[in-house]
Amino acid sequence: MTARATGERTLRGRVAVIGIGETNYYRHGASPDPEFKLALKAILAACNDAGLDPREIDGFSSYSDDRSDAARLAAALGIRRLSTTTMQWGGGGGGCCAAVANAAASIVAGLADCVVVFRSLAQGQYGRFGQAGGIGTISGERAYLMPYGVLAPPQRFAMRVRRYMHEHGVRQEAMQAIALASYHHAQSNPRAVMFGKPLDPEKYNASRWIAEPFHLFDCCMENDGAAAIILVPEERAGDFRNKPAYVLGAATGAGYRSGAMPHNSPQYASASFETLAPALYRMAGISPADVDVVQSYENFTGGVVMALAEHGFFKPEEANDFLVLDNLIAPSGRLPLNTSGGNLAECYMHGFELVIEAVRQIRGQSVNQVKRNDVAMVIGGPMVTPASNLLLGSGATL
Repeated sequence: MTARATGERTLRGRVAVIGIGETNYYRHGASPDPEFKLALKAILAACNDAGLDPREIDGFSSYSDDRSDAARLAAALGIRRLSTTTMQWGGGGGGCCAAVANAAASIVAGLADCVVVFRSLAQGQYGRFGQAGGIGTISGERAYLMPYGVLAPPQRFAMRVRRYMHEHGVRQEAMQAIALASYHHAQSNPRAVMFGKPLDPEKYNASRWIAEPFHLFDCCMENDGAAAIILVPEERAGDFRNKPAYVLGAATGAGYRSGAMPHNSPQYASASFETLAPALYRMAGISPADVDVVQSYENFTGGVVMALAEHGFFKPEEANDFLVLDNLIAPSGRLPLNTSGGNLAECYMHGFELVIEAVRQIRGQSVNQVKRNDVAMVIGGPMVTPASNLLLGSGATL
């Protein structure tokens, strides 16, 4: 028997998202529920959305060291058999799409039949996420940063973005447009933490610097809550309440130097998708022109600029012309972006709210529904390692 080449092995059309669920979203530390209860609430909401008995779940997938243990979830839900548990390496939201890919791979490989992918956060219970305290030793990229006082994510990523802006002539207005688009969409989304709090250019420009070139509104929020989706094999996709969203492709990883990137590296000003984007399009069998709507993780708006360019939506030198508000908003912008409000204005559920919004767009259920909705992209964790991405499609794309 001859092993299939990598390009012949695929997730395309073999797994479908049939349920989505989420809790209320809160400012960080404000959840009335502990983190484990939030996870259960989101999973049960996804089961209800699908019309699925929770006992049919037989696997769990998450990322960023989620603290809601799969075995404990299985016991609390009363599932009959736990068949697969996967956790994606990497902090923050770089794994939000990889966790979906890991679940899909488990199903395609025959390890499980019904897998939940989830993320839950209750920072009042466990402390604020991402603080730099309690680190006894450093290695990898941190060895280039921490000895010089670069401790916080805005400091770390501001230098990458500033170099990208310098090399390609990208102006502050390009990042401003991304922030404005997120807040524009959040005003139609009652779930959004920033619902009822619009943003305009004057307010953006007047906001304080966090770490130049990042204004306050270039930085994601910090929130509590939980979000979950349910995946099943393609042959079961029609058995549930809602229109399925099929996995067309997924990729995870980074360039070989991204784990130890000195500031003088030629790849320093990168969102880490130069190898992932071609792999994603290759598996899905589509091009950037086929993508109808994008949900891109905004830890910081500058990372979105780089990530969109690396996915081929424009050349870096074209960023100023492409990234204007009218191009980025639903229903008929050139490339509607973060149509639920995203990490900046809906909720920072480490990007998993973006996956749910991509499913809503495929179903036609978004509060900011785009006109063309057969292909939705999710980009997870620009500038972190490993990063990941995901393409979902309607049945018409198969």
